[in-house]
Amino acid sequence: MDMFGPVAAKIASWWISTTPAHKMVSVIGIVGQLMFSLRWIQQWLASERAGTPTVPATFWYYSLMGGLMVLFYGIYFLDPVVILAQFGVLVYARNIYLLHNGKNTKRS
Repeated sequence: MDMFGPVAAKIASWWISTTPAHKMVSVIGIVGQLMFSLRWIQQWLASERAGTPTVPATFWYYSLMGGLMVLFYGIYFLDPVVILAQFGVLVYARNIYLLHNGKNTKRS
């Protein structure tokens, strides 16, 4: 049942052996991924309050900030999978641009 012991030992070993710069970038990546994940909780709560599926403006801000932080992580570690996965940053930025320019009105 002590399956977390070996994992914790590997994480501790990695933490001790890595450079301060790697630690800082890893923390940025982790925080970015948490922000990116928390956007879904925020969207879910907004939909529950509205009683219908909705995407609040803050969803796009969480998406952009989290995506940029994870992109920074991917570029720092030269991870092409992480870098390519952050293509959505362009979409998030565009949606924020549209929000600020009043072009988010529904068209029938």
